[in-house]
Amino acid sequence: MSYISFQPSDYFNTKIWTGNGSAGNAQTGVGFQPDWVWYKARSQAYSHGLFDAVRGTSKQLYSNTTSDEATYSGVTSFDSDGFTLGTDAGGNGNGVTYVSWNWKAGTTSGIATNGSTVITPSAYSFNQTSGFSIVQYTGNGNTTTKVAHGLGSVPKMIIIKKTSAAGDNWKVYHVSIGNTTALQLDNDGGTSGGSDNFYDTTPDTVNFTLGNHTSVNANGATYIAYVFAEKKGHSKFGSYAGNGNANGPFLYTGFKPAWIMFKRTDSSQSWNMLDNKRSPINAVDKYINAESNGAEDTFSFGDFTSNGMKLRGTGTSFNASGGSYIYMAFAEEPLVSSNNIPATAR
Repeated sequence: MSYISFQPSDYFNTKIWTGNGSAGNAQTGVGFQPDWVWYKARSQAYSHGLFDAVRGTSKQLYSNTTSDEATYSGVTSFDSDGFTLGTDAGGNGNGVTYVSWNWKAGTTSGIATNGSTVITPSAYSFNQTSGFSIVQYTGNGNTTTKVAHGLGSVPKMIIIKKTSAAGDNWKVYHVSIGNTTALQLDNDGGTSGGSDNFYDTTPDTVNFTLGNHTSVNANGATYIAYVFAEKKGHSKFGSYAGNGNANGPFLYTGFKPAWIMFKRTDSSQSWNMLDNKRSPINAVDKYINAESNGAEDTFSFGDFTSNGMKLRGTGTSFNASGGSYIYMAFAEEPLVSSNNIPATAR
């Protein structure tokens, strides 16, 4: 059996807390200094808050809207073992419960470029070990444009948002839907658009390619891209077909999942996010929708196992008969860790 030489929790972790409404509310126990913090109120209908170290503290985006970047007292610092919150109710309302999903990047110089790179990012943070980068760039409006991503391996998923103006959708590339179309993180629709998004071009080990759609590459506009390569035992980006049966598909990831986001692609269904902190034992049933400000809810999704996910429900958002779905998942524990000890079931 093969194994990875690091702990997945060194690069991804989920944190839950209850807000106190006061500035300086430090959230520790993440296990690293996060470079991307995505939080959401569980008990209230507040918008999502997405913060990253590339754009800087208190610079918020919302996965559930087409709004541009705004300055709020959300994440006020990225700390060695977590982050600190300000007074914004979206992340720190008194008595409100919250969850955040946290990723580490960390390398902020020396991004690889080559002769085909048209845009060198204006700022970035990448981690080739965990396969995650945050890339800020300014669009040029060209029909085809390449942007360096820093990962040294081929990305499987890219999430892009214009930050300098409101009104443009989040755009999502996923390897399982290909390069000729895109999904939109801020709504529940299926695939949409053509070559003006990712120019019918699969990312390579240095660059991802864009068309001239205003959501990804308007001249002079600024953007942020969250870019993911797949790392065995740490992350998985895949697809499956639903069977509409309570004995649903098994999704092999090669690790015990910590977090999953999935989306039906052939019809309008939500982006559902589940994790091992809000559902610490099976069945995994507490979900939040990326495209909605709605509070946490429950459904009969299924189980996290030592090597993947077993679907045990018939909800159309995750297991309709004949439905097509994509997912991205991150590990709690690899199937076999560096000490050769297999992951245990929940």
